[in-house]
Amino acid sequence: MSVLARAVLPLIVVSSVLSGCATTSDGSAPLNQKNWPICSLIGGLVGGGLGAIESGAWAGGGAALGLMAGGLICYAQDGDEDGDGVFDRRDTCPDTPKNTPVDNNGCPIAQYPVAVKPPEPTITSAEEVITLNDQGAVLFAFNKSDLTPEARNQLVALMDRLKNASIVSIKVIGHTDSRGTDAYNQKLSERRAASVATFLISQGLPAGKVSTQGMGETQPVADNNTDEGRAKNRRVELHLNH
Repeated sequence: MSVLARAVLPLIVVSSVLSGCATTSDGSAPLNQKNWPICSLIGGLVGGGLGAIESGAWAGGGAALGLMAGGLICYAQDGDEDGDGVFDRRDTCPDTPKNTPVDNNGCPIAQYPVAVKPPEPTITSAEEVITLNDQGAVLFAFNKSDLTPEARNQLVALMDRLKNASIVSIKVIGHTDSRGTDAYNQKLSERRAASVATFLISQGLPAGKVSTQGMGETQPVADNNTDEGRAKNRRVELHLNH
């Protein structure tokens, strides 16, 4: 074997061994710039062993060549010490915590909190109920839906309050006592609610703010077995929504 071949052979073998050890399937380099002394030691051992095969005189030279080749080859390898996917040669932010998103230079990418749209304000309407019933003043004649003078006076007294700008809408709900059939009382309560609404509109309330509903005898507030209880149940309610 020529002198040149003897000199080159340790370099070729050391390069092959270290290149194979320094590269793994995930692209990392366990033998890299940071641990080049280990690579030099491996190179020296391999080179010295190869030189000894030829002769004892070549053992020292092979070890020296392997030592230098190992250090240089290992120093050229690129590792990823912090496992952020950026090789150490380009990583300007080493020791990045695991699973931290990084840019092309291996530095953490600024994370901003997700903007959360504030909830829409909820507008709650307050409801006020004014109850007019036959206690103290008869609202309707028996079995009639026409307002009595007493009922008109009560409603006129409420007009300033009902015209307040804070009131968005007014629902007039009619109720009856339990005398008569359910169907008849339902119709009677509807007619009485309509009579009140018509009068309020005639006194200046906007028609668009007033609506009516009849509940018949379905929602008593007192005992229908007594005159006093039936008088309380024969009522009209003004539901004011602010």
